[in-house]
Amino acid sequence: MSSATESSIDVIVVGAGFGGLYALHKFREQGLSVRVFEAAPEVGGTWYFNRYPGARCDVESLDYCYSFSPELQQEWTWTEKYATQSEILDYMTWVADKLDLRSGITFNTRVVSSVLDEDTLRWTVTTDSEEMVTARFVVMATGPLSSPLTPDIPGLDTFGGDIYHTAHWPHEGVDFTGKRVGVIGTGSSGVQSIPIIAEQAAELFVFQRTPNYSVPAGNRPLTAEEIAHAKANYDERRRMSWRSGGGSPHVAHPKLTMEATPEERHAAFEERWHLGGVLFSKTFADQMINIEANEEARKFYEEKIRAVIDDPEVAELLIPNDHPIGTKRICTDTNYFQTFNRPNVSLVSVRKTPIESIDASGITTSAKHYDLDAIVLATGFDAMTGTLAKIDIVGRSGRKLADDWSHGPRTYLGLGVDGFPNLFLVSGPGAPAVLANMVLHAEAHINWICDAVGYLDQHGYAAIEATADAVDTWIADCNQRADATLFPHANSWYVGANVPGKARVFMLFIGGFATYLDICAEVAGAGYKGFRLLKAS
Repeated sequence: MSSATESSIDVIVVGAGFGGLYALHKFREQGLSVRVFEAAPEVGGTWYFNRYPGARCDVESLDYCYSFSPELQQEWTWTEKYATQSEILDYMTWVADKLDLRSGITFNTRVVSSVLDEDTLRWTVTTDSEEMVTARFVVMATGPLSSPLTPDIPGLDTFGGDIYHTAHWPHEGVDFTGKRVGVIGTGSSGVQSIPIIAEQAAELFVFQRTPNYSVPAGNRPLTAEEIAHAKANYDERRRMSWRSGGGSPHVAHPKLTMEATPEERHAAFEERWHLGGVLFSKTFADQMINIEANEEARKFYEEKIRAVIDDPEVAELLIPNDHPIGTKRICTDTNYFQTFNRPNVSLVSVRKTPIESIDASGITTSAKHYDLDAIVLATGFDAMTGTLAKIDIVGRSGRKLADDWSHGPRTYLGLGVDGFPNLFLVSGPGAPAVLANMVLHAEAHINWICDAVGYLDQHGYAAIEATADAVDTWIADCNQRADATLFPHANSWYVGANVPGKARVFMLFIGGFATYLDICAEVAGAGYKGFRLLKAS
């Protein structure tokens, strides 16, 4: 590509997941020139990389898909209530083909830096293939769960068997038949993969540091009648989702927890449990703000889990007791707890007996050595900020974003950062992000960004930049909202607690999806209040 063509690019988008694909489509519709850089050889983002056994979405498939095109909604048919990784990836590749998006994407290419020229207010983006492209706008659609963590365990690199990370699973799959397998980690990817690995392995040792709350997914095939009903009523389903707390058409019980009779409470929890999934934490509207209400949900949960685990001592290890239910993201599972009844499955508490080292033959804890043929690292992500931290993003006066965020991420609306004009974040820190349906969230952010760019062009502005005061106020507001809930009671990845040395800051807007969208609309309607609009010098 010639430098003349490069210099005329309007928008560079980093990432080809749900956000990046929609950004490419939407900016093109506005008549802008766009290039997308994607590290993977295919579209899909997190759904390209996370192919571990049992990988599924925990938002219902009928909601976890694009809403911007009635045609896409009507043409695509989901097969299950909660779609598998492979079906979601099929959907995303289908959308990319249908909207002719591949021509705008450079695959197998990682962005290594993005540097502002303060005089021209343009960004120069450099890739790992040493290509340099300048653009007016940069949109970071890098995803909040896209930077996997590998634990720093002495001797990990000396293990003689196979090591797999759930976020870098071999595309051809893995056969554990007859093998002794150790899984480290019991977050979402562990909870989903452990039951399937257990069916194959001769022996499975699950190394658990912290137990997690997990609710049965209640997954099943969708019936023809359900699909027809959803497609006939998509407008209303989406309207409810856009006006909801989390981007799904969920309605909480009309009463608060303690206003309901014990019988009503139990019936509501039972119904939500039967429906399955993470929305158990929203059965009642006050579950995440009132500890008494939360305790009612926890007691119901605990009875359910103890009822399916044969050994009371194992149950004791598997049931969390260090945080209110829902303050860490609730996992969804298929027969996870029942798996520990199998004779070939052993639970190892590394809280009680920490992992000390790994050698050629297996894992050594403070209590014993475990001979293994394979190790699975289900050890999570450097969430929200990890991928952005790996890109050298340089704004005004040579300021680096990583330095600016060394004490925790600072944004305005989760969309802009002071000192970094025309740099936009998608579903990043300071937004609802992982607390909402990520597909609708991505659409909302891209729509807002595209409208802002259109506003700049219509009014003769060159750039838009969050003010430092607006960032400070927004962070204070996010913290105040979080402190009014039970969420800060947990050492979760929402606050970076899973990453050694990472600043402990609650990184999300917790006031609800609809409330957040109203705030963003109000800011735009007031001529982008809290942003400086800059003329070209």
